[in-house]
Amino acid sequence: MKNSREIRPLQTEAEWDAYTDIAVNAYPGIRATDEAARRRFKERGQQMHADPIITVVGLFEEGEMRGIMRLYDFTMRLHGADLLVGGIGGVGVDLLHKKERIAYDMVQWFQQHYREKGAAMTALYPFRPDFYKQMRYGYGRKLNQYRIPPASLPKGSRENVIYLDKSHRQAFNDCYDRIMATSNGMMTQPETAVETLFESVTTHRLGYWEDGQLQGYLLYSFEPVPNGNFLRNNIAVRTLLYENSAALRGLLAFLRAQADQIETVIFNTYDEDFHLLLHDPRNGSHNLMPSVYHESNTQGVGIMYRVIDVPRLFDLLAGHNFGGQTLTLQLNLRDSFWPDCDGTWVLVAENGRITLNPSATPDVEIGLNVAEFSSLIIGATTFRQLLTYGLADISDPAYADAVHQIFYTPNKPVCYTSF
Repeated sequence: MKNSREIRPLQTEAEWDAYTDIAVNAYPGIRATDEAARRRFKERGQQMHADPIITVVGLFEEGEMRGIMRLYDFTMRLHGADLLVGGIGGVGVDLLHKKERIAYDMVQWFQQHYREKGAAMTALYPFRPDFYKQMRYGYGRKLNQYRIPPASLPKGSRENVIYLDKSHRQAFNDCYDRIMATSNGMMTQPETAVETLFESVTTHRLGYWEDGQLQGYLLYSFEPVPNGNFLRNNIAVRTLLYENSAALRGLLAFLRAQADQIETVIFNTYDEDFHLLLHDPRNGSHNLMPSVYHESNTQGVGIMYRVIDVPRLFDLLAGHNFGGQTLTLQLNLRDSFWPDCDGTWVLVAENGRITLNPSATPDVEIGLNVAEFSSLIIGATTFRQLLTYGLADISDPAYADAVHQIFYTPNKPVCYTSF
């Protein structure tokens, strides 16, 4: 970073005004086109800044703010451990100073900031995946979007489904925490996000109760059918979380019952097998793929992850069973953006528990880019897949299955936290 550049939290009203200017220009979709909208946007930024896990910072040069970003102190569940993970969002650069490596410097500072705080990984949602791939961020799990008529959903009992209001907030948080504890990749929710959710008049909240406990919930909103009339509407499911099949079936039964007024239910889900639940999995496009495969859903890449401290990562995962393997593995990582992760580590696995020992003699060596390693360690891909694609190499193919098992998890990552 240039010596004349300073990155720090925002402090004054003038800085918050500059933050608003940069943000609305960097993201025209915000549509803050009048003073009232700009004021609301600024106040929203200040509210987030007051959240215990969120910090809004700016990059200053020659006395002017030239870049902005939000930092999130997330706790993420990974392979049975709770890890501090640094999140970054709202990255924006003054339009007059683009192509001056301002975003580069901010991301470098962000990673160093979280490395010093003890984090081993960072995460973000990319405005352009290729931009952050150059910074060696690896892809997470793809999201599937299904567009289906309500009648295609399975039948079930709605007896235990009720609307959720502010009085249910603690039960809502407890349900989320229990699901997170058994997940891979889920992150703590910022307090401001939960507060906004329960204050929203456009997001509807439903819960499934059993034995006095909230065991699943559905968040949705209504959307008009494009080029339709006021009687034609869809339901867009924002989140569907559940602890058991009874909760899932009950919440889906509610959606099925809306068939008389709702044309399409739009699901965004990580579940690749969701089509098995549906009477008709087709999404209404009538597209066919050769020879006769009916289009059921679309997919998108989103959240990206990055390892920033390899020794710290394996220290935090000391309690995880890496496939029950006993093997000494030399890990050769390539990282042109973050020198701390460009190097070699010797991993000693004994009955699945890994420790680092630079003096141990490796049985086998593997090499890969830190972006692909980040996708691998989070569970978004497998070593066998990376090997097949030529995105990883191994010194002795006879060990490929053992290495595959070390990094394999059937519990693929999910993230329901927007930032």
